Amino acid sequence: MSEAGPISRGQLGIGEVLAQLRPEFPDISTSKIRFLEAEGLIEPERTRSGYRKFGTADLQRLRRILTLQRDSYLPLRVIKERLADNADTPAPEEENLTRHHLLDEAGITDAELTELEDYGLVRRLGGRQYGREALAVARAVAALRQYGVQARHLRAVKAAADREATLVEQIVAPQLRQRGPGARDAAARTAWQIADLTLQLHATLIESALAEAGLASAALRLGSYEPSPAAVAEPEEDDPPGLRSASGR
Repeated sequence: MSEAGPISRGQLGIGEVLAQLRPEFPDISTSKIRFLEAEGLIEPERTRSGYRKFGTADLQRLRRILTLQRDSYLPLRVIKERLADNADTPAPEEENLTRHHLLDEAGITDAELTELEDYGLVRRLGGRQYGREALAVARAVAALRQYGVQARHLRAVKAAADREATLVEQIVAPQLRQRGPGARDAAARTAWQIADLTLQLHATLIESALAEAGLASAALRLGSYEPSPAAVAEPEEDDPPGLRSASGR
């Protein structure tokens, strides 16, 4: 549905926001933006007709939230607290990390980082530089230590991730062979869409296995699992309040 309400110059409709964010976050959708608003993480203004309008600060906040979800695997509750405390800016997103910086931010020792490298869980970009994904992995492994999980226990997880990545590469290979403009960007979007679906499948299979082991109710009582909204086909543009789903998102 096209945007009917007037939006001031310098402000964006929800379709324009999606267009700006999708190159970096291919799985972003109208429903996810509504979900983040319902959870109180963003508060876009509204036109008289009830349409959302986003300013530069709103767009930056959305990008920050999505980056923390993707790179640090933080639950929305923690992200909300970080945004409130302005504590989520240790370094620019695109900045690589030195070994010392990675150790400091992840809260691990040099020996533990070496072990992560030995098992292929963390890789250097060159010299002693690391990408932000290395920090996300190190933090996740550090969090797992409290349950007795060591790097060597995660070799199967790494092998499974490599196999899934290979599968995605094989599926998008025909797109990569195309010579038209934008073919590589289109292949990347397809790859991330497939990856998102495989991650959902992976989570569902784990939940099923835990249920068979009699652990389903215990997992639910933790209340810490916050799945992203399901990817569903819906209009790119915002719709007026009267046409929202029953959930209000």
